[in-house]
Amino acid sequence: MQFYVDGFRGGDPDVNDAAPCRREYGAHAQLPEKVDVLIAGTGPAGLCLAAQLSQFPEIETMIVERDPRNIAKGKADGINTRTMEMFQAFGFADKVKRETYWVNQTNFWMPDPDNPQAIKRIGRVQDVADDSSEMPHILINQARLHQLFLDVMKNSPSRLEPDYSWAVKHVEVDPTTDDHPVTVTLEDTGVNWGQTVTVRANYVVGCDGARSNVRKSIGGELHGDAAHQAWGVMDILANTDFPDVRQKCLISSASEGNLLILPREGGYLFRMYVELDKLNPDERVANRNLTQDHMIAAANRIMAPYTIDVKEVVWWSIYEIGHRISDAFDDVPEGETATRTPRVFTAGDACHTHSPKAGQGMNVSMQDGFNLGWKLAHVFKGWSDPSLLHSYKSERLVEAKRLVETDHKWARIMSEPMTEAERSGAEEPRFVRNFKANLEFTGGLAVKYDQSLLTGPATHQALATGEEVGRRFHSAPVVRVADAKQMQLGHVAEADGRWRIYAFAGRNDSSAPGSAIHKLADWLENDPASPVVKHTGRDKEIDAVIDFRAVFQQTFDQLAYEDMPSLLKPLKGRLGLQDHEKAFCVDHKGVGDIFEMRGIDRDKGCMVVVRPDQYIAHVLPLDGFGELSAFFDGFLRPANMR
Repeated sequence: MQFYVDGFRGGDPDVNDAAPCRREYGAHAQLPEKVDVLIAGTGPAGLCLAAQLSQFPEIETMIVERDPRNIAKGKADGINTRTMEMFQAFGFADKVKRETYWVNQTNFWMPDPDNPQAIKRIGRVQDVADDSSEMPHILINQARLHQLFLDVMKNSPSRLEPDYSWAVKHVEVDPTTDDHPVTVTLEDTGVNWGQTVTVRANYVVGCDGARSNVRKSIGGELHGDAAHQAWGVMDILANTDFPDVRQKCLISSASEGNLLILPREGGYLFRMYVELDKLNPDERVANRNLTQDHMIAAANRIMAPYTIDVKEVVWWSIYEIGHRISDAFDDVPEGETATRTPRVFTAGDACHTHSPKAGQGMNVSMQDGFNLGWKLAHVFKGWSDPSLLHSYKSERLVEAKRLVETDHKWARIMSEPMTEAERSGAEEPRFVRNFKANLEFTGGLAVKYDQSLLTGPATHQALATGEEVGRRFHSAPVVRVADAKQMQLGHVAEADGRWRIYAFAGRNDSSAPGSAIHKLADWLENDPASPVVKHTGRDKEIDAVIDFRAVFQQTFDQLAYEDMPSLLKPLKGRLGLQDHEKAFCVDHKGVGDIFEMRGIDRDKGCMVVVRPDQYIAHVLPLDGFGELSAFFDGFLRPANMR
């Protein structure tokens, strides 16, 4: 993180200077009549989106929540490695790593062949594959996660806070105007219960859960099926003789069902997902009147001969597995994308629901918000045409379908009885095989966006085989040239809506004048055809839209920093201070060679273009000036036309 660019100021550097004329919040504060973006719901999707938009004080953002305050406990808990990479961009990944439980191993238990009424550990699987990410798979109270996003919002220039005790009742779009065309009816769920007010917005995002009124307002329905299986979940403080209670465990009994144990933060708390009763067709779980005592009893039966003595139930819930997906990720009907741009969107559980056992729901929901946030910012800042917003549905619908399909398969496997071959040890149990086969998916690393305006063709993929176009940018160790600091290259990216170009130098390129890196940097900085020149306003910082960085194959002590091109040492801020944090090289202590680790062509080098949401948009040769310019021209407006 960098600060002091506009002069020294004391205090917490995470607290930004407040933008002028921000609105007041609180129980007696007046609600605005008009906003740019109204977000319904302070779940993971809504808060992730709000946190990103809060970095742009020129965007009037409002987020409403029907409850009177943030949740205190319960709900989802698993954060995969991809989401942790996103947290790094928001600035709180290190805090999360310090506070949380790290899932290092997943243990599998099944009936003992010699005594089928008792369970036996049959194997351990490393939960995060080596070098799949620099981040861990962690478990955290969802309420704590909410608070971290809320802190980002409150410390932003916008000083954004939720408006609690307000629920979206109805949304209506007026297609005849571009001036705040969405009318939102809000219903008071607090002291003035039932009272309604209207707010007009340019865009509305429904992050209001599976019963979303936003989705219903645009005619959306959830379609899919249910597994007709009741499951219980509870967070508990307990004593047990089960030896793996502080490791993630999947337990399958001979006749009593299945159990998932997830240790939680703090060293004592843990969560259990407990398989309960089969449901009849069209039966709801509420009809069974299941309680926490039913869950505890079922858990003791499943984990026999081990027992669990519950001292405190912190939170519990009973749910039924459903795998459903919406037909309305936005308000534009099929066949009208050429004539209409979206004004209303849905995200998270409002457009896809599934079981929690694969640990993806909260993660995918946040990625929905992260995908949409920078696109809305591009439109409001005038960088892109509103047609860019069609890409939200086209990208996230594919991933939602993948999630639902994979989760449906996983839930079915978890609930099916084991075969005789699996019980005898002659065949590896299906849930173990499925877990191993889906490590990339459960890590959130299987997402790959198809070729589009935002994702170029893989024509030059051979230049960087380990940085696949369409997938997230895979970070690796580097050293910052100016100060010899060891760090992860991917950690320079912040949730600020900017594009990144990482230029990897060829074998003999030390950035001397006339070298490939120097030529690229000079062209980017000075040529009218350059996307940096073309799409950055004259009154803006040179890296305001596209952030250019370079990585060299030499160690820091072999490079002449004074010879670096000016684009790698730009003058910034009101004081014109030089930025020294854009040039990197291989790690001199042998922690890892990014060129080798990510398959970068050592002789030729390359450019890796990365989207604001950390996904790779293009891999190009260092002299691919025309292709680079054409790519950005596809979705960015020239600065002189905004």
